[in-house]
Amino acid sequence: MIRDIGYLKILKTGPGTSVQDSGRTGVAYYGVPISGALDQRSYGWANHLLQNQTGDAALEICQPGLKIQFDTPTLICLAGAKAEVKLNGNSISSYGLIEIQAYDQLEIGAFHQGSVLYLAIKNGFQTEPVLNSRSWMEGITPNAYAKKGDQIPFFTHTASPKYTAAKPRWDFRWAQRMSLEVYPGPEWDLLDLETQGNIQSNSFSISSHKNRMAIQLTELQPHSLPEMLTAPVYPGTVQLTSGGKMIVLMKDAQVTGGYPRILQLTEQAIDQISQKCPSDIIRFELKKP
Repeated sequence: MIRDIGYLKILKTGPGTSVQDSGRTGVAYYGVPISGALDQRSYGWANHLLQNQTGDAALEICQPGLKIQFDTPTLICLAGAKAEVKLNGNSISSYGLIEIQAYDQLEIGAFHQGSVLYLAIKNGFQTEPVLNSRSWMEGITPNAYAKKGDQIPFFTHTASPKYTAAKPRWDFRWAQRMSLEVYPGPEWDLLDLETQGNIQSNSFSISSHKNRMAIQLTELQPHSLPEMLTAPVYPGTVQLTSGGKMIVLMKDAQVTGGYPRILQLTEQAIDQISQKCPSDIIRFELKKP
């Protein structure tokens, strides 16, 4: 197989565009977060349609305003949020396979549903792996987020890419569900019964404090728990601060924390909440382990 290097050039971008893969496992001992795609379901679907390897790196887009250019032919796939997408100025679907020719320009505009869009490319992006992952992370990789003028490498072929006219359906309803499955966290049983009941019966809204490290919920949850000694935390851990703030940790979160860990989101629920926008409403559906 001939594998030449092509480049995706960033012509302009809003904040929050980065290269992500399945994550950086096995190094939490050194204080390194797992990172990786926030919504592994959408990321995995895009790689699946391209018949890529499971952990091939893709572009994670968290804000509108991205404009990119490809210098060689390739095949890409979009999945995740529903957004306004234009190829060479013509509107196209924001999901499925897209044949790319040399010097094609792709623009990502307003997001209509969801908040994270994935652009996977045939054979994955070929940025430098660090600690067995290509996921960008501040302090770990040379770049944390894409900026104008960046060139991101990928494998290409000298021949035009083989394209299929098949249009697999992308059903995004799973991300719109309000209910998130959670398990009790290590400190759940220290909460009094009234507080446990409130957390299970009340609705909470996503605040504007949302990024790759954590999502803060708007409503406060009063409680009487003391802070605790530093203990391990993971993506999906729900912390309850002394002031009653509920914080859902995400893929770039620290590996330890001192707030009570009252809940733990399932992998599916992490995918769901990553696609929520500020003011969206969620509820916790408690499952017993």
